[in-house]
Amino acid sequence: MTKKEILEAAAQIIREKGFHAASMQDIAKAVDLRKASLYYHVSSKQEILVDLLDLALAQLNEHIEAVVVEDLPADEKFRKALRAYLNYTAENLDLAAVLLLEHRSLEPEYRARHIPLRDRYESYWQQIIEEGIQEGLFESLDVQLAVKAVLGVANWTVMWLNPKGKLTATEIADFSADLLLGGFYKREAKL
Repeated sequence: MTKKEILEAAAQIIREKGFHAASMQDIAKAVDLRKASLYYHVSSKQEILVDLLDLALAQLNEHIEAVVVEDLPADEKFRKALRAYLNYTAENLDLAAVLLLEHRSLEPEYRARHIPLRDRYESYWQQIIEEGIQEGLFESLDVQLAVKAVLGVANWTVMWLNPKGKLTATEIADFSADLLLGGFYKREAKL
């Protein structure tokens, strides 16, 4: 039994039941361990939660960082970043749901460890939007509020995204990007 297998099982259980309703016994049973043996691998349910949140954000940061460093106009980076995010969500639905829905269950010491990873992810989005403003593609706007709006649209997708649905994650990302960018472009850039 590896910690990775435990985390995968825990993500599924937490997504289905919610953090507070999921028990260590549920997780142990899912990985065919006794509850006492589970504690050999992890010290607490809080440790599992912060490990899941940190794992998801580390992977998301890796994906968006790869987009940010590309030599592309900001609107193309925006679209690619949204595609990366929604494709990640579709491929890791349990983990993404835990990240988006259970972060408030973190105890203060774990929250302090987690927040910098979240802030780093948001800073990449800020960088893309700031580049768009500097390139003259996007209106000058409140960048932090714009990031919150973009991530609000993208984050809520986890609630209804069906990886086997009629639209792929890329198609949903492109639709969302078209909708969001339509509000970011300067009027003369649309012509």
